[in-house]
Amino acid sequence: MPDRAPALPALAIEPHPARVSDADRADRIADPGFGRIFTDHMASAVWNTEQGWHDARITPRVPLQIDPATSVLHYAQEIFEGMKAYRTADGAMALFRPQENARRFNASARRMAMPEIPEALFLEAVRQVVATDADWFPGVPGGALYIRPFMFSSDVRLGVRPASEYRFLVIVSPVGNYFRGDPTAIKLWVSRNYVRAAPGGTGEAKCGGNYAGSLVAQAEAIERGCDQVVYLDAIERKWVEELGGMNLFFVMDDGTLVTPPLGGTILPGITRDSLITIARDEGLTVREERYGIDQWRADAASGRLVESFACGTAAVVTPVGEVRDGDSVFTIGSGGPGQLTQRLRQRLVDIQYGRAPDRHNWVESIG
Repeated sequence: MPDRAPALPALAIEPHPARVSDADRADRIADPGFGRIFTDHMASAVWNTEQGWHDARITPRVPLQIDPATSVLHYAQEIFEGMKAYRTADGAMALFRPQENARRFNASARRMAMPEIPEALFLEAVRQVVATDADWFPGVPGGALYIRPFMFSSDVRLGVRPASEYRFLVIVSPVGNYFRGDPTAIKLWVSRNYVRAAPGGTGEAKCGGNYAGSLVAQAEAIERGCDQVVYLDAIERKWVEELGGMNLFFVMDDGTLVTPPLGGTILPGITRDSLITIARDEGLTVREERYGIDQWRADAASGRLVESFACGTAAVVTPVGEVRDGDSVFTIGSGGPGQLTQRLRQRLVDIQYGRAPDRHNWVESIG
């Protein structure tokens, strides 16, 4: 693993008055689930129009106290990232392509009229809070520390305009597998009533509003016995785009992979980009092109499509076994994990956990 860039001076550290005991921590991380358990500390920094970025520190993780007129509660200026720290084969903690998270965070900030954070500050905040709480790493299958950097408008006022103050925080959650029980393949519901994003909207930004807008469709999917919802484009309502929080891939019978192209309505997933690179390293053809829902159904029926999978930081690589579109249901391949899906997932995970060569210098040790 490559050495990371020279660090900033350590963020100021506020002593924790009452850390979780070793016994209590061990009990919590024995079966952490996903996103339910949190570590002792968080990183924080403040930006305002007078001082820019300042007051960067590591503090105890405590509830936030905000005024009822805090602007984020009314105008939703908020962005976030999702990334993980892994325990590698040599016992070190490591991050996977953290610079890409920093760049995407700032791309989201630009779209939401928020200040960009220096990449060095973003990265050092992530590194130091993970190093501070490394003893929270869970030893369960798929175990990792899920890292949530986020920023929100924190000035107290009403009025539709960019805020004059923002808070940046990083919290950490010990996690296991995203899907409880780690299903062999998920079922998808095709949303015909709702869209995730439209051209010119916020589809490529990682902002909370995108996810809030997806919840009604996700509830619709669950009511119909599905795990996730898949969205079509907002204009023609026929092109497959992505799930509520994951990108999609389609595997053809000749070994070619197809994935919907980026273009403003799809989140540029870091896992998506990594899988494209890994597949091309193996000599596979990857086409970033539009793929219609009718074509998906026809290719599944004819056998031309042999596998589908979703991918993202939280769920890694998850096979798609069945798709429900109204009263129509079609199965992908055998309905379970496909061979190429499993192989690509294993290639990715082996790099992340330091079990395979890191040809692209993606993994950064943090001690």
